[in-house]
Amino acid sequence: MTFEAEQLGESGTELASLLRDLRKRVGLSGDRLAARCNMSQSKVSRIENGRTRPSLVDVEQILRALDAPPGLVAEVSALARMANTEWRNLRELRRKGLGTRQAELKSLEASSTQMRYFLLSMVTGLLATPEYVRASLAHSTADTSKAVAGKLGRQAVLYDASKRFTFVLTEQAVRWPVVSPLALAEQMDRLASLSYLPNVQIGVIPVGAPTPRTPLSTFTIYDAALVTIETTAGSLVLRDGRDVLAYLNEFAGYEEHALFGEGAWNASRAALADDHASPDPTPHRLTGGPSARRTAGQAPVVGLARGLSRYAETVGSPAR
Repeated sequence: MTFEAEQLGESGTELASLLRDLRKRVGLSGDRLAARCNMSQSKVSRIENGRTRPSLVDVEQILRALDAPPGLVAEVSALARMANTEWRNLRELRRKGLGTRQAELKSLEASSTQMRYFLLSMVTGLLATPEYVRASLAHSTADTSKAVAGKLGRQAVLYDASKRFTFVLTEQAVRWPVVSPLALAEQMDRLASLSYLPNVQIGVIPVGAPTPRTPLSTFTIYDAALVTIETTAGSLVLRDGRDVLAYLNEFAGYEEHALFGEGAWNASRAALADDHASPDPTPHRLTGGPSARRTAGQAPVVGLARGLSRYAETVGSPAR
């Protein structure tokens, strides 16, 4: 099924009204429908009044209980999928203010326990240095001061030990020259430092590493309830459990092929240093055997800060 982006996220009220009308047309009370669906009556009421967004499974249970014909099932199921999908275009986000988007993300992070981030091309704001954050927004024509403050303020959530974070970055995302080489070295230092947090895991997929599929976009999974997918024009929000499961499986595939801890950061630092110290224009790739994969209780790289300092001195030397 296809539909216009403008329809996404605008069909929740229509779905609630349709389900309520169908129940009344069949002649069932809310209590009787709830019993047939093995739901609480309060949940049925919240769905019909638009206060709770039903999953596709909820909608299918209700339609079976109402003995809806196949054609109607297909129509209402399509509406339910649209109600569980939201499109946020970048123009609208800019109109509301980029700081508002940061407040929304902060709320999502506060209400979630386990978050998984797949970063295809850049370091996310949660892991970024102030200089990297400012550089990542430099292209915007809008006022970015509130967005910068919001991104940096959100980083406090990483220190909430009740939450779990897993970040998987491509090698390109780690080394993409958003900032100068010196600033990029500092950014790598921050990534390695955050790896010390017991509730934070950061892995890197080397260039050339086999992966189960070719990644197409950056995405974030909040618990097992919601996925946000970033595109050039905006972001897509998926709430259907089957869509979320598909992204959980995709993330697990990337995670399995990523380097974690010492293997990731030693290799990243060496590759970046080689790129700037060698006349060979061919970018160096991360390498690492099975010992570089994540193991239980694996410690982050020791002495990375000293290595980065030496690298910074090298690329910053007037002799080069």
